[in-house]
Amino acid sequence: MIDLYFATSPNVYKVCIALEEMGLEYRLVPVDLSQGAHLDPGKLGGATTGKVPVIVDHAPTDGGEPATVVESGAILQYLAEKTGQFIGATPRERGEVMQWLFWQMGGLGPIGGQLWHFRAFAQIIAPEFDNSYALNRYDRMFARIWRTMDERLAAADYLAGAYSVADMACYPWVAYLAPAEGVEAYPHVHRWRDALVARPAVAAAYARAAALDVGYERSELGTALMPWDGIMQHVITV
Repeated sequence: MIDLYFATSPNVYKVCIALEEMGLEYRLVPVDLSQGAHLDPGKLGGATTGKVPVIVDHAPTDGGEPATVVESGAILQYLAEKTGQFIGATPRERGEVMQWLFWQMGGLGPIGGQLWHFRAFAQIIAPEFDNSYALNRYDRMFARIWRTMDERLAAADYLAGAYSVADMACYPWVAYLAPAEGVEAYPHVHRWRDALVARPAVAAAYARAAALDVGYERSELGTALMPWDGIMQHVITV
């Protein structure tokens, strides 16, 4: 059994997808960010990094004590190595997978997260500031990342050639946020996104998360909303 400490985030959804794709038994453990639960190692599987996702593997391959793993990219690598799935069969294939997994961790996710912040929250949190420079900067950076992805997917069905944890890492960010010009401006990403939407494990991951009682408000679409007021209170005091 694997415990996945959960809050609604693309970085958490990527782990949900991997667990479903790999056929691993897991349990979602809600983490109430609005109450600062992510800052308490006792409520985060012992992790001290102060963020989700975190997994605790109660049956690690070495047969030892439960293993706590943090950082979504490291978790995907851990799960792929545990099962021998979606990480490539040869050193060359594995290298290709890891390149695109690290590409997501270093670019698509962080830049997407900053863009989302300036689109959604900056004017609410700091209405007295002109955030146009930051917003335009991240818009341009995010579009460039999508162009790179589109160019890669013009030459391959999936990022590393075969479907892998690299695709699982990227999909939740593509599903979550699009550049200003829209998904249609990136036809190869659009095709790839639709292919992942059609995968049963991807649908199952999102359905299971949507059914979870996370303890705070949901939108009319059924997706749990990020409780930004509470998060800001904890960010300010930390």
